[in-house]
This record gives sequence, C-alpha cells and structure tokens, in this order.
Amino acid sequence: MAKTALITGATSGIGFATACEFAKHGMRLILCGRRLERLHALQEALSKLTNVHILNFDVRDKTETFKAIESLPENFKQIDILINNAGNAHGLDPIDAGSLDDWDAMMDINVKGLLYVSKAIIPQMTARKSGHIINIGSSAGKEVYPKGNVYCGSKHAVLAITEGMRIDLNPYGIKEVLLIQAW
Repeated sequence: MAKTALITGATSGIGFATACEFAKHGMRLILCGRRLERLHALQEALSKLTNVHILNFDVRDKTETFKAIESLPENFKQIDILINNAGNAHGLDPIDAGSLDDWDAMMDINVKGLLYVSKAIIPQMTARKSGHIINIGSSAGKEVYPKGNVYCGSKHAVLAITEGMRIDLNPYGIKEVLLIQAW
C-alpha cells in the first residue's frame, strides 16, 4: 500500500513542488491550504497520478486545524509523512516600526500552525511507532538580516522545535524528524 503524506501550504512554492514530486512516486496525498480554488486545481492535476484528498483550512486556527484533520476519510486517516510547509513572511520593517499584525501573522502561521498540525498527527505516529516529519525552515532561522527580526525569530523557533521533536519522538521510533532549510 502506498504511503500517505499530508502537506500544509500545498498550493504554492515548496509545498506545491513537493506534492507534484510525491505524486510522481505514487504517494497518496492530503493537500492542505487556504486557497480552495488552487487546492481543487492541484487535486485535479495530481489525481491523474495518485489518490488525492484536499483539506481547506488555515493552520493559524487551532479548532479548524483539528477539525479538518479529524474529518479525513478512513482511507486517508493513517498519515505516514507530515510535511509542515505552511509559512509566511510579513513586513520588512526595523523592530521599532514593525507592525503587530505582521508579527502575529508570522508567529501564528510559522510557529503555532506547525505546532497545531503536528499535535493533531503525532499521536497516531507514536501509537504506530513509525512516521516521518519534515518541517520546512529557512536560512533566516540561522542567519539574521536587517529588518527580518520577527521572521528570523519565527524560523529560529522552527529550528528549535524540530530539534526538540527529534529528541522527544526518538523513543517512539520516529527518527526521521528533519528540518529542510529553504532560502
């Protein structure tokens, strides 16, 4: 039986490319995103290669995130690979002029969204003692640049969370907790 991968932020960028590559290898896909039209278009294109299910939700919303994942049909409930890709950069201001709304959006999507999706999926992986988790980070999580203060901080949090996940999940046989650095 083909493995099932859940990809957040699947409608563009790295998430879109990952979905296309996984489909070529026959992986069953759960594609998540906020833009329903793009999800439908991606589902239609990739369904020619593999089984695809879409979930339309915003990772910032804890309740919506858990509801969406709980709503998966039986044949998509076992998630073998989690790709935490949803992320965003807002604003490019020095810290003293930064927008609180931009800061909230970055922390809510980049950090809390990753945590919410992980929390909804990790229990099934620990129960099975198998699974792979790939968190998409950024070189900004290691190298701070002018006016990137909160974005860099959010991506440093992704790095720290990933390292903590690896330690905490190792006893359950989930050794493949990876951080992919995007630019």
